[in-house]
Amino acid sequence: MKLIYNIGLLVGIQPEGVLRLEGADMARTGTLENAWLRIEDGRIVDFGKMADLVGHDAPSSVMPGSDRESIDAQGGMLMPGFCDSHTHVVYAGSRDGEFLDKINGLSYEEIAARGGGILNSSDLLNKTSEEQLFQQSMGRVKEMMEKGTVALEIKSGYGLCPGGELKMLRVIDRIKKSVPATVKSTFLGAHAVGRGYSHEEYVQAVIDMIPKAAEYADFVDVFCDEGFFTVEDTDRILEAANHLLTPKIHANELAVSGGVQVGVKHLALSVDHLERTTEAEISALKGTWTMPTMLPGSSFFLGLPYGRAKDFIQAGLGVALASDYNPGSSPCGDMRFVMAQGCIKMRLTPIEAFNAVTLNSAYAMGVSEQYGSITRGKKAALILTQPGWDLTKIAYQYQTPFIRQVLL
Repeated sequence: MKLIYNIGLLVGIQPEGVLRLEGADMARTGTLENAWLRIEDGRIVDFGKMADLVGHDAPSSVMPGSDRESIDAQGGMLMPGFCDSHTHVVYAGSRDGEFLDKINGLSYEEIAARGGGILNSSDLLNKTSEEQLFQQSMGRVKEMMEKGTVALEIKSGYGLCPGGELKMLRVIDRIKKSVPATVKSTFLGAHAVGRGYSHEEYVQAVIDMIPKAAEYADFVDVFCDEGFFTVEDTDRILEAANHLLTPKIHANELAVSGGVQVGVKHLALSVDHLERTTEAEISALKGTWTMPTMLPGSSFFLGLPYGRAKDFIQAGLGVALASDYNPGSSPCGDMRFVMAQGCIKMRLTPIEAFNAVTLNSAYAMGVSEQYGSITRGKKAALILTQPGWDLTKIAYQYQTPFIRQVLL
């Protein structure tokens, strides 16, 4: 048993059964000042105000040699850990050369058209051993955990051939078994057309990969966007994955692509990117179980528009934010920075941004029954801050160290 006491602010409290927040509810979160929280078998079992902590539960009752541990929060804030529902952290090497191309004025589309971008990552990944790929990727995952991420999704998509994609999925599976954070796996064979294939040949190759990919992956994804895969391609791939893998879609990063609508048609758990959307996308998402997920790191790094998070919320929808950690368009997995961008660039309130990087992002990868809020029975995957922090300060002073301990 673990007792955390003298918590200055306990934030993110939600009742049982709340798996996502939408509309006006995104601006609300339960809080408790001067609080305590008890953990047993890795789960939150109770919490309350310090004034009510008496008897056996009191810190003074912990005897040396007992199986109880007490942590004095010293007035720090206790919050659910970050959940990152969209990453590409399994990749080889770096694409820092393309960083210089961007500085010199080339767009993401121009780099891709010259054979760079995703194809460069694919070439390097297929030359890298599985062990090297695991070691490189584990370094990124550990960095994310140190910065407070307790659950994350990882996509394939840099193999772009059967052997390469399965190598990635095996590495993701190994990461799942090697870290205390929860890891979800996504088959993104349709990330770009692999070298040596025609477009049609590669769409069929992706369809043929699905049964084997389903042995490792939780989800299937398609980059449904201008210059990559069409709505018709996406429809075929998702139809082939039906009953095997739940869809998550890349949509509307480079153009209004129709990816949102085809994702909703196939009951996608999330539609991600959404840098370019219209009222038609908002309308298509209303009343569905699909979580709109925006990736401000890509907007920041590529100079793209930021997602219309406020408009989505005002229309009654929920919004999740994720890092899109990848070597080409968002080489950063710091979810605190994602939360700050939600406030600074997308004009979300600190509470809205907090809900977008915790409970709603947990929902967007199917783990909000266990993660994303302070709820009795959920996993105790928590961030304990230094004294004096609150949600506004985390987003405002977005580079000042604030974490005292990540509890996993």
